[in-house]
Amino acid sequence: MDLQDQLKNLFPEHIEEETPESEQDTSDIWMQDEPILCKYEKRKGKPITILDGYTGATEDFKILAKEIKTKLSVGGSFKDDKIIIQGDYRDKIMGMLKEKGFNVKRVGG
Repeated sequence: MDLQDQLKNLFPEHIEEETPESEQDTSDIWMQDEPILCKYEKRKGKPITILDGYTGATEDFKILAKEIKTKLSVGGSFKDDKIIIQGDYRDKIMGMLKEKGFNVKRVGG
């Protein structure tokens, strides 16, 4: 008599439920072959980091933008298929994207 049979004998009125398989921690964002470009600029004297070159769906890129902004606790926006982050966070953003499996290329200094 195995464990399942013993449990059925102990709890005859119990209805067995199917347990869902564990979900992966990775999100459903589409991965691409070409690298995402990580640029640094100054606009009106203030530093910004720009992510460009994502060829997937716009909604996936918006999700990625929101995730980056919340992890770094900074402001930013999504315009013209580019993510604009306030401040110079190239190294941190590149590290986050590499952890997710993206190919990232640093452009500029």
